Amino acid sequence: MKPGPGLRWVVAGQFAGALADNALLLIAVETLAEQHAAAWTVPALRIAFYLAFVLLSAHAAAIADAWPKKRVIAAVNTLKVAGCGLLLAGCSPLLAYALVGIGAAVHAPARYGILSELSRPGELVAANAWLEGSTVLAMLLGTLWGSAMLRGLGVLPWLSGTTASQGTVTLAAAFLVAALCALPVQGRGSSNPGALRRPALLRAFLRSLAALWTDPAARTSLRVTCTFWAVAAILQFVVLRWSVERLGMALADAGLLQAAVASGMIAGAAAAGRWVREEQAMAVLPVGGALGVALVLMPFLDTLPSTAVLLFATGLLSGLLVVPLNAVLQRRGQALMDPGQAIGAQNASENFASLVGLAIYGAAVQLEAGLQATVVVLGALTAVAMLAATVERRRLRSA
Repeated sequence: MKPGPGLRWVVAGQFAGALADNALLLIAVETLAEQHAAAWTVPALRIAFYLAFVLLSAHAAAIADAWPKKRVIAAVNTLKVAGCGLLLAGCSPLLAYALVGIGAAVHAPARYGILSELSRPGELVAANAWLEGSTVLAMLLGTLWGSAMLRGLGVLPWLSGTTASQGTVTLAAAFLVAALCALPVQGRGSSNPGALRRPALLRAFLRSLAALWTDPAARTSLRVTCTFWAVAAILQFVVLRWSVERLGMALADAGLLQAAVASGMIAGAAAAGRWVREEQAMAVLPVGGALGVALVLMPFLDTLPSTAVLLFATGLLSGLLVVPLNAVLQRRGQALMDPGQAIGAQNASENFASLVGLAIYGAAVQLEAGLQATVVVLGALTAVAMLAATVERRRLRSA
């Protein structure tokens, strides 16, 4: 599918914003180092980011429904500029990154909700593929850009000050570009102008959450996507440890393996957008089992080329799996509730799963569980969870 003008602007804005999001994490870590902050504050950055999605999902969904989504997208990227301003003002990076997380939490229901406004019937999977592909590419390039800025490269040339402050100003400019990209988009008006005036906003959100989890198609999709994002949160740290402990790579070079995963996800998302039709989205469920098997194979590899190939395949399977199931969730959400509420409920579920996954992984590290055993158990649990979702779907179809 060739994207229309509105979708192109949304994808461009998402790329610019996600690029800055991922680079900002490294800048925030560098700022903590400059402030001689305690070691626990580094992982706390990511936890603060995820918590914003979980705790603010109800209000984020309501905002996306109460306002035109293009205005929401512009506003939240402006909020991220304010987060950069807090960093420059010397505030705690935890506070600044939490503000960026709030912006990201509100942004998600708006950007996914607007896809259904800009896509013709049958083109939602392809629209998701464009958005997911741009996001994953931005994740990859954002990490590289952040690393470059810490070396004094990739910043606005006329800036002075510390490395972190130069990077922060540059990223504020990127967030501003993302906000401006929303202005030409010709989306619809608000889908529910009174969403924020509901006296029982939390109860309404909980009803939306329950509606998704009780709808058979949505529940199956959510089980798979929640499992995937929990595994992805853990895998980010597993890949870094694997690079150092098994492959003998320096930590600074470990991003090469993360690049292999990201490249695979881009290819998988593109393949899904090209060959998976919306009405056939559930046919990708067996791919989740293959993803679990790929993770189980990882401990048997101890060379860089073989590990990179396997991680590329892991990313490819991930893209093929997640993009069609996102489309299922969006369509079922539209049928059951306001679009923003549906995306907010999905985000709350998936980010809560990520927090649980990180907590379990942290406990395994604290208990000094072996890396190989951790990866095998992770892959086996993934395969079992994906197989259970596939069996459930077949049982529902035959009922």
